Amino acid sequence: MPEQPQESRRTPLSRDRVLRAAVAFADGAGIEALSMRRLAQELGVVPMALYKHVANKEELLDGMVEVVVAEIEGQAPGSDWKSAIRGRILGARGALLAHTWAAQVIRSRTSPTPAVLTYLDSVIGMFRAGGFSLDLTHHVMHALGSRALGFTEELFDDPASTAPQDDRTQAAAYEAMARRYPHVTELARAVAHDRRSVVGQGCDDQFEFEFALDLLLDGFERLHVRGWTSTP
Repeated sequence: MPEQPQESRRTPLSRDRVLRAAVAFADGAGIEALSMRRLAQELGVVPMALYKHVANKEELLDGMVEVVVAEIEGQAPGSDWKSAIRGRILGARGALLAHTWAAQVIRSRTSPTPAVLTYLDSVIGMFRAGGFSLDLTHHVMHALGSRALGFTEELFDDPASTAPQDDRTQAAAYEAMARRYPHVTELARAVAHDRRSVVGQGCDDQFEFEFALDLLLDGFERLHVRGWTSTP
């Protein structure tokens, strides 16, 4: 029996294969390097073949978000509302940390994808199942913001990563800053140099994320117990 041509033996192209290849490409080369042409080269097809499965790059990015969000773990059976939400959000953070480009792409979307809406629906449902009113649930979702999806926007960069490396130059820069911004400098010095800190030298992103998340959840619990409402 004659050998089949290589083209006929190739794995058929599908939307799922295109999206997963795009995710793998962005994981390895970065989201900035991703283009329809580069993705087609990775898949061994002509660029026009991709357009049978995604209309354009924006639809490709939407689909990549769907793949990442689908990796978020579900609710643990029997969890109380606080543990369930904490676990769900930390699961989202884990998925985004595995794909470091994903938060940037989610921020760039003009509207949430179906998978993101499904995920947010589940988080809202956990608050409602915990007895939260619609009023309080509305406000806690605003308070969580992007943290509900596992990422935050930091106020400023870790000073340990941006300060000059030379000790004398760094000391001089801190002294100049201290004269103009004494409180910012005091905090920056403490973060960068206090090796006894539980977060070590510089900031531990995971620690800071969980610290803020736990503060929010504890605050939500207090308001819920009080029967808080936004109207008099």
